Amino acid sequence: MDLKSREINGTFNAPSKNIAIVASRFNEFIVDRLISGAFDSLLRYGVKNDKIEIFRVPGAYEIPIACQSLAKTGRYAGIVTLGVVIRGETTHFDYVAGPCANGILQAQLSTNIPMTFGVLTTENIEQAVARAGATAGNKGSEAAVGLLEMINLLGKIND
Repeated sequence: MDLKSREINGTFNAPSKNIAIVASRFNEFIVDRLISGAFDSLLRYGVKNDKIEIFRVPGAYEIPIACQSLAKTGRYAGIVTLGVVIRGETTHFDYVAGPCANGILQAQLSTNIPMTFGVLTTENIEQAVARAGATAGNKGSEAAVGLLEMINLLGKIND
C-alpha cells in the first residue's frame, strides 16, 4: 500500500485574510533580518503586500499576549512570531525563552489560529546571526513558509 497517497498536506497558497508578524525589538538588528526573510517569503508565495502587518513588541516575553490579542480579532489567517533570546551569564534566558514558547503554543491552541515559532533561542550572538540569514538559512523565512502550510492544512482539516 502506498501510504504517501493517503497523506493530507498543507499547500503554500496565500490566504485571503491578513498575515500578522509579531516581532520583538530586543536584538533588533537580528530580528530585522528575520522580518525581512519572513516578509520576502510571504510575498514570494503570493501574499499581497497590503495583507502583511508587522507588530513590534518590546521583547520575546511580550510576543504571546500580542499574538493572542491579534488572533482574537478574527482578522488574521495566521501569525509569524520572530525574536531573539540569547543565553547570557544569568538565568534571564530561562525565564524568557520557555515562557515565550509556551505562551505562543497556548495562544494558538486557545484561538485555533496557527502561529509559527521564529524566535531564535541561541547560546551566543554568532548563532543568532547565522540563523538570521548569514550562514544557516533565515529562520524568519522558514517560519513564514511553515505558517502558509499550516493555514492551508488547518483549512483542509476544518472543511
